[in-house]
Amino acid sequence: MATLPQWVAGSRPRTLPTSLVPVVVGTGVAIGAGHAVWWRALLAAVVALVLQIGVNYSNDYSDGVRGTDEVRVGPLRLVGSKVAKPKQVLAAALGSFAVAAVAGLVLAAVTSWWLLLVGAFAILAAWFYTGGKNPYGYRALGEISVFVFFGLVAVVGTVYVQTETLPWEAWAAAVPIGLLACALLVVNNLRDLPNDKESGKRTLAVVLGGPWTRILYAACCAVPFMIVLALAAPHPWVLIALLAAPFSLPPTQKVIQGAKGKDLIPVLGMTARLQIVYGVLLAVGLAL
Repeated sequence: MATLPQWVAGSRPRTLPTSLVPVVVGTGVAIGAGHAVWWRALLAAVVALVLQIGVNYSNDYSDGVRGTDEVRVGPLRLVGSKVAKPKQVLAAALGSFAVAAVAGLVLAAVTSWWLLLVGAFAILAAWFYTGGKNPYGYRALGEISVFVFFGLVAVVGTVYVQTETLPWEAWAAAVPIGLLACALLVVNNLRDLPNDKESGKRTLAVVLGGPWTRILYAACCAVPFMIVLALAAPHPWVLIALLAAPFSLPPTQKVIQGAKGKDLIPVLGMTARLQIVYGVLLAVGLAL
């Protein structure tokens, strides 16, 4: 039976900012529009966080039963390392999805019932990333899914449940947040590239190869700052997000200089830190 610290490690804590940052940014847009509703923002955060945990446990289960996590250089995987039974990890994933569904149901009830369809798609996307007979995460589509659900859907959805509108600022802010979420997945897949290639897991990193994957990572970290410059004309305060630029330099340098395997593990933490700082500053700029 896995211990509590092992279950926490299996939830992949370094990836969890990916779920909360979009809610913070979306709330910043709502504040700027003068329609922030804090209890709805909090409930949106619960949906996002628990859904992310469910995704992580689901991936742990699916990759573990396929045997693609048996040889790893990254953090603990519960099934792959055999510290937890597959059924236990599956139950944790399904339980997380259920909690997210209940919280989402409340938000849909007070706003619009079409949000249930969005939520259903999000849960299906979470499961079929590595689950099912033909997981799309094995078909180099993981980054697209992350951009859509942890960028567009998460930011725009957070704005909608508070303002019940879809302003252009929500869409514009969602793009850089989606790119930084993609950066986390890109560097994760770059780290696992040799093992994924050997096990037949066809991630985007496997398709592109190491050099192009490194360029993709650098682009995902750089383009958000270009978007800030474009947003500055109607919203000058967003320029404070440029203060996050120094946080992008160390991880980008490590990736471009060819870090591999275990040397990329710290880059995950640095990328998450970049996303947090950038997201908070962007949210403040949009709120002002």
